[in-house]
Amino acid sequence: MGILRQTSAPAAGESVGAPPEPRRGRPVLWGLISVAVVAALVGLFYRQLKRMESQINSLSEQTEQINSRLAQVEQRSQTAAQQANQAAQSARAAAAQRDQAEEARGQAVAQVQQAEQQAEEYRRQREEELTHLQQALGQIAETRRTAMGLVMTLGSESVQFDFDKSDIKPQYRETLSRIAGVLSTVRGYSIYVYGYTDDVGSQEYNLGLSERRADAVRNYLLSSGIDPNILTTKGFGKSNPRVPGDTPQARAKNRRVEIGIVDSTLRVEGIVPPAR
Repeated sequence: MGILRQTSAPAAGESVGAPPEPRRGRPVLWGLISVAVVAALVGLFYRQLKRMESQINSLSEQTEQINSRLAQVEQRSQTAAQQANQAAQSARAAAAQRDQAEEARGQAVAQVQQAEQQAEEYRRQREEELTHLQQALGQIAETRRTAMGLVMTLGSESVQFDFDKSDIKPQYRETLSRIAGVLSTVRGYSIYVYGYTDDVGSQEYNLGLSERRADAVRNYLLSSGIDPNILTTKGFGKSNPRVPGDTPQARAKNRRVEIGIVDSTLRVEGIVPPAR
């Protein structure tokens, strides 16, 4: 026998025979949407991350450039500091040199002033010596001052030379001895003996005669104890006549010997006749 199944009647409002509506479609859709949103967010985040990475790289490069510039500035600053230090040292050295130069200049000025004072004192002493020497010699023979010292004239009034002669007569030896006695006391002087003739005869002959007259006086002074190292002779012949003219009196005065007394500290270029 068959079993009978009782089916219930459809409820009001329901269609008889329509299949039921499926319920799984909405979750899948939402899942896809979520995935898309997440993917979009991930892409956005990735792009932002890339931009940030690029910015970070740019900032890193800028930082490196800044650091490089800072290093250059620091190097320049150190170089400038070294140069400033060197300049300061140079300035101190220059100041020290300037001080030394000023000190040396002051010492030089003091030395010059001292030398001038010594020279002035020396000139004063020499002037006094020459004055006393002129007074002493002037009592023996005519003695005059020159720019270089003194000049004695041994002519017809003191030591007379005969015509064409160079020997010293006995009566004039005392005069030369007195002269030698005065000259032996001087120190620091050179003595020059100059011979002259009158105008008779040739210049060549008279040069030899004048030299013999000068040598005669020199030899007498040497025999009286005068240092030979300070004695020098020279003949000038008939040049530089003392008295112009050809009279016997003029010629007698021109036959003479002159003794020059010169400070040996003065520079004398050769042998020159005494200044008139």
